[in-house]
Amino acid sequence: MTIARSLLLFVLAAVAEISGAWLVWQGVREHRGLAWIGGGVLALGLYGFVATLQSEVHFGRVLAAYGGVFVAGSLAWGMVMDGFRPDRWDVIGALVCLAGVAVIMYAPRG
Repeated sequence: MTIARSLLLFVLAAVAEISGAWLVWQGVREHRGLAWIGGGVLALGLYGFVATLQSEVHFGRVLAAYGGVFVAGSLAWGMVMDGFRPDRWDVIGALVCLAGVAVIMYAPRG
């Protein structure tokens, strides 16, 4: 699997998971109802399937690396969907997490 395909899968997983969590949040915390919650549950389920498409065979490695994508993606989602403005520490933290993705998933292994 190419790095580009792997990164695309991480992005798709992040969109599914973050949108799912956001929909549940909207349904419960913003009182938008069961349809929003149901959509969120479906999106969260889709996230689980997308993660299995990575070629890496070790579940722990894929999910650990994905955590960095989730962190950066969550900040980006908040900016687009909720008007959140990250401060420099948020940005630095996200960059550190993305560096962790690169080390965990794409470092040469013998």
